Amino acid sequence: MNEKSPNKRVNVIAIFSLLLIQSLAYSQVTLNANGPGNTYELITSVFAPGNGTGTVEAPDEAPDGSHQAFGRHIAEVFDTDLNKYVFEFYSHSALDNDVATLATDRQRVEIKTYAASPANLIGTTAENIIYKWSFKLPVGFQPSTNFTHIHQIKAVNGDDSSPLFTLTPRIGTPNKLELIYVANAATSSVKLNIIDLVPLEGNWIDAEEKINVGSSGTYSITLKKHSDGSVLMSYSNANIATIRPDNTFIRPKWGIYRSLIDVANLRDEAVRFSDFSIQEVASLAIDSNSIEKESLFIPNPVLDKMYISETILQNYDTIRILDLTGKTVINQDLLYNFIEVSSLKTGMYFAAFSKEGKPISYVKIIKK
Repeated sequence: MNEKSPNKRVNVIAIFSLLLIQSLAYSQVTLNANGPGNTYELITSVFAPGNGTGTVEAPDEAPDGSHQAFGRHIAEVFDTDLNKYVFEFYSHSALDNDVATLATDRQRVEIKTYAASPANLIGTTAENIIYKWSFKLPVGFQPSTNFTHIHQIKAVNGDDSSPLFTLTPRIGTPNKLELIYVANAATSSVKLNIIDLVPLEGNWIDAEEKINVGSSGTYSITLKKHSDGSVLMSYSNANIATIRPDNTFIRPKWGIYRSLIDVANLRDEAVRFSDFSIQEVASLAIDSNSIEKESLFIPNPVLDKMYISETILQNYDTIRILDLTGKTVINQDLLYNFIEVSSLKTGMYFAAFSKEGKPISYVKIIKK
């Protein structure tokens, strides 16, 4: 018998275990409706297994039973457009108050991940996360003059009074959908993107949100019409704080969270959601569709200097160079026609060019 065979067997097991751990670390977690009944339990079984209905924040969960007459505020209904069951969130302008804070000036019907969720469903510093979901606002959806959030990225612990990012319908002429950002408690909210709300109403919208978690993280979101793939909103930023210094993690929320101060402009609403997906990935940089979407050119291979064309200098103002793990190794403004890269090791990298309001464009570079 070969005396080395036990060791080989151990090595094979160890390698297999490592691959399994890596596979689990970057696995995709999905949540879809499967038919009426046990809806809260289904949601929690995916977002925070073993925690009752803890991922659901809805008026009927109030401990005093004050909102239980209507029943559960999320149901699974059959949608004829998608030809499958979806989640429908109900919010009543006159009946519902906020179970989360017991406040009477606001209300929410939301689902979330939180501290009790598995580690791969909350975002910590340096992680790369892709969120996907679909939603349909009813025709004539009535937002508030204050806040009517349908999606939030929340920071947890420390400076956590305001969400980092929200998708917020806003009453106006016409009504709008705003992408809002709050860097920290000392800063005002910033509207990163604004689009008309009407084109979304009555249509299924596919959302994809990508976040590199960090003080100099990356953020992008795209909203597309499900029926034809047309882009209704697109925003990206290659250098933005996606977690605050004293936060422990970030997490997503979906549903309806709205102010009751402007209740005269509200009505009972039923918003549909489907195809929730949370995925941690090794890198957000390696995206062949993004790499090829613009005809940018960098002479390869590069030595000590990477030369930048006049076209790039005119259309972009920031560059980040990322390694194959998605780590930023160079981050600077585009001020000159070359970037000093002598500190980089030999290998493949991606250059991410950005400018406020423009999608990020990636170019593959080879350092020699």
